[in-house]
Amino acid sequence: MLHGSTRPVVRPTTVALLLLATAACAGTPRPPARPAPQPAVARIATLIPAPVRGEAIAADSFIVTDSTPLVITADAPEGADQVARSLAALLAPPQVVRRISRLPAGANVPAGALVVRGVRGGAQGGAQGAVSGEGYVLRADRAGVSLEAASAAGLFNAVQTLRQLLPVDVEHRGAVKRILVVPGVEVHDQPRYAWRGAMLDVARHFLPIDGVKRYLDAMALYKLNVLHLHLSDDQGWRLEISAWPALTRVGGSTQVGGGGGGYYTQAQYADLVAYAAERFITIVPEFDMPGHTNAALASIPELNCNDTAPPLYTGTKVGFSALCASREGVYRFIDDVVREVSAITPGPYFHLGGDEVEKLTHDEYLRFVERVEGIVRAHGKRAMGWGEIAAAKLDASTIVHHWRPARTRASDSSHVHAARGGQVVLSPAHRTYFDMKYDSSNVLGYTWAAVIPLRAAYDWNPETLLAGVSGRAILGVEGPLWSETIERPSEFEWLGFPRLVALAEVGWTPQEGRAWESFRVRLAAHGRRLSAVGVNFHRTPEVDWRN
Repeated sequence: MLHGSTRPVVRPTTVALLLLATAACAGTPRPPARPAPQPAVARIATLIPAPVRGEAIAADSFIVTDSTPLVITADAPEGADQVARSLAALLAPPQVVRRISRLPAGANVPAGALVVRGVRGGAQGGAQGAVSGEGYVLRADRAGVSLEAASAAGLFNAVQTLRQLLPVDVEHRGAVKRILVVPGVEVHDQPRYAWRGAMLDVARHFLPIDGVKRYLDAMALYKLNVLHLHLSDDQGWRLEISAWPALTRVGGSTQVGGGGGGYYTQAQYADLVAYAAERFITIVPEFDMPGHTNAALASIPELNCNDTAPPLYTGTKVGFSALCASREGVYRFIDDVVREVSAITPGPYFHLGGDEVEKLTHDEYLRFVERVEGIVRAHGKRAMGWGEIAAAKLDASTIVHHWRPARTRASDSSHVHAARGGQVVLSPAHRTYFDMKYDSSNVLGYTWAAVIPLRAAYDWNPETLLAGVSGRAILGVEGPLWSETIERPSEFEWLGFPRLVALAEVGWTPQEGRAWESFRVRLAAHGRRLSAVGVNFHRTPEVDWRN
């Protein structure tokens, strides 16, 4: 931000007051009518997540036309071409192919252009050193629009901010005579946490690839960057393992309540991983063990200590199954799974589960976790597991995934891992388990952890959640969505949104820049956009969606 500027500054802590005067319209789902032009101040004040710093340039704007040049400067980071293509696809109607130009070093940026560039130093830019990783600077005025970042991920985040600054018409590519006006703004932004995630349980009820991709699309709009896939449980095994074909032939054949189940081939999974990567989202595969394993036990008899496969399971109880931890063959099986999955997962993580194990002694459990952690590391991945694994002698690189709700917090050992220099991802069940009901009248969802209205999902501070776990020990936050009570893509979306939008701001915006009243008003302005992109979100009465 330029020192001595007279432009109105919009900071997250003051957004609520500004919104009460200038909130954008968000109607009920319908073909989009053209809204009245909004002042730049109002547009920037509806951003989610709230940016670290934002400045509205009053009475200034830029109109994007089919002929607006899109250029990439010579100093743009690796991957900028991919981001520029996604921006071109967003802005151009289907019949227009927007040309993207790469400028040589030293060339002048043409006037009236959309510019994708690396960070600039000096008095005017001031970004060098302040912008890194996923951070970015976005500037727009009547002369053009500039997106600058030190990485392609940062540029992609800038595109998502630009997308929210544009009218909802931008989501309707086929609309006739769209007018895409970018308000005059200057935004400097950087995420609070590196891990801002969601989890989909595709094991209890199988979710086809298209449903997962829809979820990824909605995540990207709000700068979420991790999708954790729970790929195995008692009720189903959902990814093809070529060394053990029975896992999907038998274990993938059913789900909670019965029915056909389903699974992903390795080719389908690889396509999903690539789709996520285009949106700068990392896929984290989870294969729960040593418990939650009935689908595997039913598929491969030798994983059982008695060599007898149990029947397939379609109920919802937990804790009754376990791999035979004393058998060497079990670890050869695990090695095969980790090896094959790691080969088609470019991301650095492998989630080994590890929760709710009742069939092993504590010592057996600890030895199992430590051995499997070693297998994961041997295949070049960073191990991760639910909070129970913290009691084992873990490498400091392993990630502990906290999940215990408030009333059982004392039994969580995440602080033990933090003390050894490890990191923790926070998914407290009473705040972030989005399979819980919004209120007791809902048909879908559980209540065992809590009833979680939107405010409860938003109004908490990760730094004060667990004693002994703060600062660098917190890698980030994640919103799990377990699927015992849901089976259609629209139901996954309904339970996930808008609570996942709330969590996106928890993970991105500094604590001092967040306020519930500000968020709920800003979210009201997103109703039309969520409808436009086809998300079946819950219209919670906590938000005045008519505004």
